[in-house]
Amino acid sequence: MTEERQTLQMKLTESDDIAMLLGAHDKNLKLIEENTDTVIRARGEVIQIEGSPEATDLAKAVIEAIQELIKRGINISTPDVVSALKMGMQKRLAFFIAMYEEEIVKDRNGKPIRVKNAGQKTYVESVKKHDVVFGIGPAGTGKTFLAVVMAIAALKKGEVQKIILTRPAVEAGENLGFLPGDLKEKVDPYLRPVYDALYQIFGTDHTNRLMERGVIEIAPLAYMRGRTLEDAFVILDEAQNTTIAQMKMFLTRLGFNSKMIVNGDTSQIDLPKGVVSGLVHAERTLQNIKQIEFVTFEASDVVRHPVVAEIIEAYGQASLKNDA
Repeated sequence: MTEERQTLQMKLTESDDIAMLLGAHDKNLKLIEENTDTVIRARGEVIQIEGSPEATDLAKAVIEAIQELIKRGINISTPDVVSALKMGMQKRLAFFIAMYEEEIVKDRNGKPIRVKNAGQKTYVESVKKHDVVFGIGPAGTGKTFLAVVMAIAALKKGEVQKIILTRPAVEAGENLGFLPGDLKEKVDPYLRPVYDALYQIFGTDHTNRLMERGVIEIAPLAYMRGRTLEDAFVILDEAQNTTIAQMKMFLTRLGFNSKMIVNGDTSQIDLPKGVVSGLVHAERTLQNIKQIEFVTFEASDVVRHPVVAEIIEAYGQASLKNDA
């Protein structure tokens, strides 16, 4: 039996930024084409979509959602197209468009930073409503970047007086003892995603000035002991590598008018065999505390290249088979 196919045509208007819609060398259209199993041709001001009725309807809906964002003055890049495709497959394109109505903060070039998917939206809303938020999920979901962005937004609004960023000094496949410098200097390379986020928003010089003034503090988790962190936005990254005692120590540093974000990936634990992760233990122990919220990211929330989500899912399936 021959599969039913149809061809749809979309007429572009003067309000469309055709170059942005199509992407460099039609990259955006090719991405939609590959993920919807359609053939898409752009000819002048007409886009032609060929495929099964379900596939062509999906491709058309995704293109229309992107068009709507462009009409609202939002610059579209490849991650936005990826998000539109994921939302389109979930029949949530109205939610996709609504996500872009709010910007968290602008980067150093004046470009707005917004959430990219439903997981990130839930994460941001949870941070607004709760004093302590755990973000648990795979790498590439934007946990660290968004945490830093929200901390900077709070600092700019005067809601907090300082930002504190920390992580446990657990080696991740390398021996910290062989690295030069003191403990902070040894850990700094592992905090590169944090620095990257700060530099994107503040720029290198301004970030360094804020660090010199103590407005931004980046330090190993061991440096938190004995302190009470008030008027601060505190972020613990790579929390899967804390012990139970370290996690308890960190969480009990919370002072008045402060927020804490604890991020980690329970599939990437580097602790010695037999040591229980403080993040895993906290997830089991703290679920019923009202001002603590747990947000779980899925592989579908990854905002890197689409194949990354598939890689994460494949490794997850392999791990389940090995554990069985």
